Amino acid sequence: VSSPSSPEAPDIPACPSLGQKIKKSTPAAGQPPQLTSSQNQDTISELASCLQRARELGARVRVLKSSAQDAGESFTPEAKGRPEEPCGEKAPAYQRFHALAQPGPPGLVLPYKYQVLAEMFRSMDTIVGMLHNRSETPTFTKVQRGVQDMMRRRFEERNVGQIKTVYPASYCFRQERGVPTFKDGVKRSDYQLTIEPLLEQEADGTAPQLTASRLLQRRQIFSQKLVEHVKEHHKAFLASLRPPMVVPEDQLTRWHPRFNVDEVPDIEPAVLPQPPATEKLTTAQEVLARARSLMSPRMEKALSQLALRSAEPSSPGPPRPALPDTPPATPPAASPSALKGVSQDLLERVRAKEAQKQLAQMTRCPEQEQRLQRLERLPELARVLRSVFVSERKPALSMEVACARMVGSCRTAMSPGEMEKHLLLLSELLPDWLSLHHIRNDTYVKLDKAADLASITARLARQARAEEGL
Repeated sequence: VSSPSSPEAPDIPACPSLGQKIKKSTPAAGQPPQLTSSQNQDTISELASCLQRARELGARVRVLKSSAQDAGESFTPEAKGRPEEPCGEKAPAYQRFHALAQPGPPGLVLPYKYQVLAEMFRSMDTIVGMLHNRSETPTFTKVQRGVQDMMRRRFEERNVGQIKTVYPASYCFRQERGVPTFKDGVKRSDYQLTIEPLLEQEADGTAPQLTASRLLQRRQIFSQKLVEHVKEHHKAFLASLRPPMVVPEDQLTRWHPRFNVDEVPDIEPAVLPQPPATEKLTTAQEVLARARSLMSPRMEKALSQLALRSAEPSSPGPPRPALPDTPPATPPAASPSALKGVSQDLLERVRAKEAQKQLAQMTRCPEQEQRLQRLERLPELARVLRSVFVSERKPALSMEVACARMVGSCRTAMSPGEMEKHLLLLSELLPDWLSLHHIRNDTYVKLDKAADLASITARLARQARAEEGL
């Protein structure tokens, strides 16, 4: 309990210290304690006043806590009448920047949500294949339980609709009843969504099985269709640039640098078969129309009065707030104020040159990408190689020794085999400075120490810029 002088209860008077009164009334050593009736009454009154003050402070604390909770709840979306939706929340950083965190050279990376959908299709195909191969009817309830156990993630009919949108020829969906489920909540007479894999017929006429090779083939087809779906959004993004860019799809090896892959809109789910609508009598007027000939005149009169009362318009409730639509991702535009005073001709030339460079990046094959990465390292490796020859004081070194010395001196971690590829590229570009000599089963490296190292590195940098612009 807080002290009486705390700001929680400034209006509560402080009571005299009970310890001081007891101390004053304590007898000297060796004397028996003696309390008069007046002192006893004072002590009881002091205890009662302190207990009353503690109760008042506790009530004040509870009131302040309840008011703080009410103030915090008034700022929640539910208090404002807008229910919080998962789609309105900001995605975590590992989802928004998933494409940037992928290892290896840039390529046609799928968004995070598309990769999750591909994993859902793989799990769903596995469960459906197990049920289909043992001649058991796959239903959504069985598949949902199996996929959620495999992925530790929610799997709903909306995800099945997305799979149908991406790969329509994968499954045949139907609403059937009479399917045993062995579940208390589902009756045998209820309609259930069944999933049948669409497979090619066997040559010998036997029932087709969903084997491991077919599972792998269907998984590859689904991934390819996801890439084609992202290519459509990438094509629309390229058309919105200034100047517009057109890249053939068969030559596209990576996305545009300004194309945010993880902001690609989600796949719209396809419509799945729904249970047939059965006629249900919901109003008294419908009951009267159906069973007019089966009731007595008194019952008919009572139902007519009830139908008239139920036909009266009820008070309309408050309208539900509409959810805001998510705006589509748009490419970043340059600020007009930043380009004020720059000639339009210069801007067009810069944009055309940038578009040409980005087009070369998007159509570059992986082998060219590796060659460019090696070209960027060659100026540093040329300095290291010259230092190795100066320290060894030999006119030639074997390829094995040269690679081992350079691996230990280079800042970039590389294997001896990768270092040998760099030396071969260096001898290809500068044969007058670095030459290779094959003697018996060994290869020797010879270096021109008298050449100017600055001119060598300048030639390598020009070669790297020339090949990067192709």
